[in-house]
Amino acid sequence: MTQARVAASTITYKAAISACEKGGRWSPEFAELDDSGEIAANTITYNAAICACEKGGQWQLALNLLGLMTQSKGAANTITYNAAISACEKGGQWQLALNLLSLMTQAKVAANTITYNAVISAYEKVGQWQLALNFSP
Repeated sequence: MTQARVAASTITYKAAISACEKGGRWSPEFAELDDSGEIAANTITYNAAICACEKGGQWQLALNLLGLMTQSKGAANTITYNAAISACEKGGQWQLALNLLSLMTQAKVAANTITYNAVISAYEKVGQWQLALNFSP
């Protein structure tokens, strides 16, 4: 869009990120959501980027985006945390998944079945079946 001298908007940026997410792709440019003065990153934009990272197996980038989001004006919600926890689960990072659940509770964001399934699946992925059996939200 820059080369064609077409002005990007939050809507076009979110649409591009959503397309990446649906295609299971991620982009390092997602890490620059806050750096662009032209694009107003919001909860929807961050959620789309974190979901794309989750689908692309980029748990570190998903966590970076969650950190940026909590520092900016975008409010993290259940979708945000679920995507970040799922990214950790896919990366075999069960301890980080559990930490995110704790942060979610501290932020007074409601967990749901998807949240708990992702945490239990994170345990399972690394052979921590005992922890999965004893998991209690």
